[in-house]
Amino acid sequence: MGDTTVTTQSGRAEAVPDPVVAPAAEAERGFWRRLRTPRRPRLWFEILLIAVSYWTYSLIRNAVPEQRAEALRNADWIWQAEHHLGIAVEQSVNHAVNSVTWLIVGMNYYYATLHFIVTLGVLVWLYRRHPGRYAATRLVLFATTGVALVGYYLYPLAPPRLMNGGHFVDTVMVHQTWGSMASGDLKNMSNQYAAMPSMHIGWSLWSGLTIFALASVPWVRVLGLLYPAATLVVIVATANHFWLDAVGGMLCLAFGFTVARVWYGAFPHALPRLVPVAVGRRRPG
Repeated sequence: MGDTTVTTQSGRAEAVPDPVVAPAAEAERGFWRRLRTPRRPRLWFEILLIAVSYWTYSLIRNAVPEQRAEALRNADWIWQAEHHLGIAVEQSVNHAVNSVTWLIVGMNYYYATLHFIVTLGVLVWLYRRHPGRYAATRLVLFATTGVALVGYYLYPLAPPRLMNGGHFVDTVMVHQTWGSMASGDLKNMSNQYAAMPSMHIGWSLWSGLTIFALASVPWVRVLGLLYPAATLVVIVATANHFWLDAVGGMLCLAFGFTVARVWYGAFPHALPRLVPVAVGRRRPG
């Protein structure tokens, strides 16, 4: 259907928008606008979404075939590439920290627990204090994790502690601490050759940047920056990742921020802290 034509009193013909198509197009634009507008998150939905998303992530990650031979070849290539770049210091860090028992045991538990505790803590903080930014920041995390799954499938990589002749120390096994889902009795519950990219770095950097951008207390913002830096030292010292795995995690996070920027038209920290009240809706009370 096209525009209809009417004749005005002055005798000029003017086009009038089709009365059916125009409202339909406007309704469609309105639908997408509402979909991309931050809304107050619902607690029950967020708990369910996070639980289902993490279950799906773990299921897909662990379903990727453990291509041991290819993963070991890739690890050798990464190790040689780092030597050429002059950054192959993982073995020295691993051995040095392993010689201090209390420090390496602490790092084992850090690796096993803070990855989940801090990430969930930041999500709860966003939900309570920054509801207008919650959905966009959560989208960054989900997009980062989603693209990481592609990396696990396309590029199986053995961690340094599993390399043949790498002389790395598996600190969890040596000190008999529970510090990795890929060591000891828990190794059959996790894909041991999904080291690239490092989501310990992806998630910790997401947490750290979110805290730095949105926290109002200076020392809390500093802690936000120190957290991913400490995580980088931990993943190397425990021989769970190469430096370049961390770079992969950073690239995944950059992808996540790009997705959120395209969808919401702004980076999460630039969105309003509170969700605007809809027109025509009164606050209770």
